[in-house]
Amino acid sequence: MWRVKSLDAILATAEKKSLHRSLGPIQLTLLGIGAIIGTGIFVLTASAAQKAGPGMMISFVIAGAVCAVAALCYSELASMAPVSGSAYTYTYAVMGELLAWTVGWALILEYAVAASAVSVGWSGYVLGLIEQGLGFDFPDLLSAGPTWSMNGFIPTPDFSAGIVNIPAIVVALLVTALLMVGTTESARVNAILVAIKVVALTVFIVITLPVIKSANLSPFAPNGLFGQYSGMGIVGAAASIFFAYVGFDAVSTAAEETKNPQRNVPIGLIGSLAICTVFYLLVALGAAGAIGAQPVLGAAGEAVQPGSPAFVAACALPANAEMLVCSNEALAHVLRVVGHPQIGNALGTAALLALPSVILMMIFGQTRIFFVMARDGLLPEGLTKIHPKWKTPYIVTAATGIAVAIAGALFPVGQLADISNSGTLFAFFMVSIAVLVLRVKDPNRRRPFRTPLIWVFAPLSAFGCAFLFWNLPHDAKMVLPIWGGIGLLIYFAYGYRKSHLGRGVVEVHEADGDVPPPPVPPIR
Repeated sequence: MWRVKSLDAILATAEKKSLHRSLGPIQLTLLGIGAIIGTGIFVLTASAAQKAGPGMMISFVIAGAVCAVAALCYSELASMAPVSGSAYTYTYAVMGELLAWTVGWALILEYAVAASAVSVGWSGYVLGLIEQGLGFDFPDLLSAGPTWSMNGFIPTPDFSAGIVNIPAIVVALLVTALLMVGTTESARVNAILVAIKVVALTVFIVITLPVIKSANLSPFAPNGLFGQYSGMGIVGAAASIFFAYVGFDAVSTAAEETKNPQRNVPIGLIGSLAICTVFYLLVALGAAGAIGAQPVLGAAGEAVQPGSPAFVAACALPANAEMLVCSNEALAHVLRVVGHPQIGNALGTAALLALPSVILMMIFGQTRIFFVMARDGLLPEGLTKIHPKWKTPYIVTAATGIAVAIAGALFPVGQLADISNSGTLFAFFMVSIAVLVLRVKDPNRRRPFRTPLIWVFAPLSAFGCAFLFWNLPHDAKMVLPIWGGIGLLIYFAYGYRKSHLGRGVVEVHEADGDVPPPPVPPIR
């Protein structure tokens, strides 16, 4: 289980493909901006405000800083092994099969739950348009899933706020159907959607900044730096909105197609993260300053987690109906409150158009992780069976889509984002360790991009990922070891015995014409 898949064997695949170096620093920066700006800022602003109040602006800076150092580590490995599998492949090449399995299993959790979170976020905006724009009162019990709390180790649902999120199910299944029949997203359409999102956020900033009231920003950090319990406060909000940044891997994975990567990759990474952080700060400032971003309190005056039963009860009070933290479509809600309902509806429409493409790439990304793990023999190859007519991996795509729809139907967006972050942070932690291990084990290997100050940035990245993971809500932290335990049972029952590496089977996966191309990095 400690067997390592040779990096030379992995690179042999990549060397069969010629990657033309054409991207400069400006193109890389724009690529990063397009990939980063997405679901997180449209959907998680309200959740971040409930945890940190106006202090969520500091949360965006903390999350962006951790992403920056993680991105530098990620880029070195991405440039050395520009093949499918992301952190799973890198870990396999450096730290062995068992740890690679745990990372791949965590990535499956990340992609699936992230797709569910985006589905719920899309649901919030479509319901806002239905109710505010069309005047139709959608049934509350069918517009949200139950709230959940942990009774020991047993999750307990509360159906007072809702039973099932119908719009989230619909969008997840529609996107899954598109993927099964082979519909993909063109670069031109993707560019248009990116432009729509950037314009929408720019309009939001232009409208809200002039109406900021300083009184709305006080108290700035009502729950303090860490909050009364795990997952709250400025740092807890940073752990949640980490979700809003991780599209940076669009820049990392483009290292092999970059002119002078040693210079241009850091420019693209830091540049895109810096610009997006400024965007996020201005959006957070506009939202908080325009209508306030103070958290609602429980019945006893205590701080409550977003999505919890106590939070839902507080938001049901008439006095809290207009509060930012209680909105499922935060940015559109702010524009309506400050007197621009039509522009708010237009922003909701922008989110409505752009977010399904994100769900598509998330589900597609998970199927690719499944493919790579199955082709390594760690999962049954039957999962990747190709449909004779559609030429797509319909079994694994359908199973993924159904799982995404179920999670989106039953969980609130904030809890889903936190669970997704737990898998992401674990994978990035392993990448930070792997880049250090490879520097020691194979210091002379060619590295098109070398992480600067590696013995500073890699430990900072590992510590930052562990620090944010520790500050996730308790329930989200518990999901990862439970999910990991299930994964280990599968590995020792199947993957350990069937592993192609263990059996001496050598394959070049990317030479298989039935395998879909690597996914465009997720736009969050």
